[in-house]
Amino acid sequence: MRQLKREVKIGNVTIGGKNPIAVQTMLNVPVEDIEGNVAQAKRCEAAGCQILRVTCPSAADAKCIEAVKNAVNIPIVADIHFDYKAAIACADVGVDKIRINPGNIGDDDRVKAVVDACQQKNIPIRIGVNGGSLEKHILAKYGAPVPEAMVESALYHVRLLEKFDFNNIVISIKNSNVPRMMEAYRQLSAVTDYPLHVGVTEAGTYQMGLLKSGMGIGGMLLEGIGDTIRVSLAADPEKEVEAGYNILRAVGFPVAGPEVITCPTCGRTQYPCTEIANEVERRLQGCKKSIKVAVMGCVVNGPGEAREADIGIAGGKGEAVLFVHGEPVRKLTGDNILDQFMEEIDKL
Repeated sequence: MRQLKREVKIGNVTIGGKNPIAVQTMLNVPVEDIEGNVAQAKRCEAAGCQILRVTCPSAADAKCIEAVKNAVNIPIVADIHFDYKAAIACADVGVDKIRINPGNIGDDDRVKAVVDACQQKNIPIRIGVNGGSLEKHILAKYGAPVPEAMVESALYHVRLLEKFDFNNIVISIKNSNVPRMMEAYRQLSAVTDYPLHVGVTEAGTYQMGLLKSGMGIGGMLLEGIGDTIRVSLAADPEKEVEAGYNILRAVGFPVAGPEVITCPTCGRTQYPCTEIANEVERRLQGCKKSIKVAVMGCVVNGPGEAREADIGIAGGKGEAVLFVHGEPVRKLTGDNILDQFMEEIDKL
C-alpha cells in the first residue's frame, strides 16, 4: 500500500498524493557549456524524463538554468550548494524547484532570503540530505551516517524552512549504502508527510549502480515509499531515465511502452533466442503500446512461463511457436522468424 504524502507542484508535474511516481535525472554537461546543456536536456526530455535537475554553482550560472528552462517542456530543478544568491537568481529566471541544504547556505537571513524568493513564485524546495555530507554536530553525535543521523539531519533542515512558514517541501535522504538508505527512508516516512524523492547516491559504476538502485529504489517502492525517483549512474542521464522506468515496471507500476521478457536459455535452446530478444527490444524503442512481449528459448515450458505476455515466441530448430496470451497460434519458420514476429507484434 502506497504511503500517501502531501502534494507538491513542480512546474507542470505534481508529486505526492496519488499522483504517478515521477522519473527524473540530472544533466552532467559542464554548466558553462550552455549549448551542450540544452542539447542534453532535449535528449532527456525525448527519453521520457519528467523532472530535470541542472547544477547552478553561482548566480551567474542561472543563465544556463534559464536557457534549459526555455528549451524543454518539463520542470527544471536548480541544484544549489552554499551560495544562496544562486538560488535567488534561479528563482528570478523561473526555475520550477530548488534543491538545497538550508544548513549550508549561511545564517537565518540567507535562508529567509531564499524562502522569500520561493514563496513569492510558489517554488518548492527539495531538502537533499546525503550520508556523505551530514552536519558536523550530527555526525559527531552518531559517529557515522547511520539512518538515525540522516533523519535528524533532514528534520533539522525542515525546521529551518518551517521557521519561516515555508512548507512547500520535498525531502531526499540518500546514502550509498543500500540497507542504510532504505532504513533512513522508512524512519523518515514514518514521521513526515512531505513527499519523498528516493534514490541511492554514489551508487558506483553503471552495472553496480543499476543493481544498487534496483534494490534500494525498488525496495522502497515495494514498501509504498517514494513519490519521485532518480537513478544515479556513471552514465548518460538518458540511461538514468531508462533505468528509472524499468524499476517502476519491475515493481508493478504501469509504465507506457512495451516490456520485453526472455528466459535465460539452456541447453535445449536451438535458435538465437537472446539475439532475437535484444533485436525485438531495439526495434520497439519509441513504441507507445503498453504490451508485454516474450521471447522464450524452447517450447517445453516457454508459453506457460510467459502466460501473462500479450504475445511471444518459443523457439525450436529453425522454427518458433507464436503464442498469444499463453495460447499457441501458429508456427513461424524460415530464416526470417524475427521479421515475422515483428509483423505479428505490429498487429496488436
